[in-house]
Amino acid sequence: MHKIAVSGATGQLGTLVIENLKTRIPASEIVALARDPQKAAGLGVEARAMDYDQPGSLPPALKDVKTLLLISSNAIGRRSQQHRAVIDAAKAAGVERIVYTSLLKGEGSPLKLLAEEHGDTERALAASGLETTILRNGWYTENYTASIPGALAGGAFLGCAGTGRIASAARADYAEAAAVVLTQQGHAGRIYELAGDSAYTLEELAAEISRQCGRNIPYQNLSEAEYATALEGFGLPKPLAAAYAAFDRGAALGGLDDGDRHLSRLIGRPTTPLSVLVSAALKP
Repeated sequence: MHKIAVSGATGQLGTLVIENLKTRIPASEIVALARDPQKAAGLGVEARAMDYDQPGSLPPALKDVKTLLLISSNAIGRRSQQHRAVIDAAKAAGVERIVYTSLLKGEGSPLKLLAEEHGDTERALAASGLETTILRNGWYTENYTASIPGALAGGAFLGCAGTGRIASAARADYAEAAAVVLTQQGHAGRIYELAGDSAYTLEELAAEISRQCGRNIPYQNLSEAEYATALEGFGLPKPLAAAYAAFDRGAALGGLDDGDRHLSRLIGRPTTPLSVLVSAALKP
């Protein structure tokens, strides 16, 4: 049987993709690939061990797989090597098609820390000879709503994105788009720029938080260095704090805005509004 496999299956995106796939195809046709297959077993599909850093684990994990969703690794700085290893293993195992979760605007994104490795992977896929589809995912709204408890505790929403507009969408929206592309025909060779239908600034996000919680939670725009220092003060390791601040700077430069609405067209409905995800984050 030819199967659809999802790498990083126990991550936040991978779990949602598998749940969506189960509404579209039999569970017997889905393979969850994860470093810990016991954890993946709870997803209700076949679970196989797969570790991006263990090349020997890759070919067996991809046996009888026709289509692979390669969810990008979270190991910034090692992803090019990891992804190339998966692509090579997929070719050796007879995988016919790879769908890859890249970055909005690809290598042209001002989020340079992320863009280079995604661009490298896109080039490796183009050179592989396999059928490919690139999902250039924008920001997950949850990336920002996760900061709401801290904003409420501190009385302000911090960032360094200035007036940059952010066309984010719910993680579930991107997961649904992946499931659509994995199970439908007509997406071969396509590159989709995926983002939310409506863009907002962080000041507008703070205003929405204030409206819903009944308190004034203003947006405090900092310099990139100030924001990185603030994040360190909240307990983030210095490299991660610097990375998050750089992402906000990329947003200030337009890296997270897009008006093409490829995402809502793929999923056949509007993307999840910001207000819905703010409400969810405010629930006790």
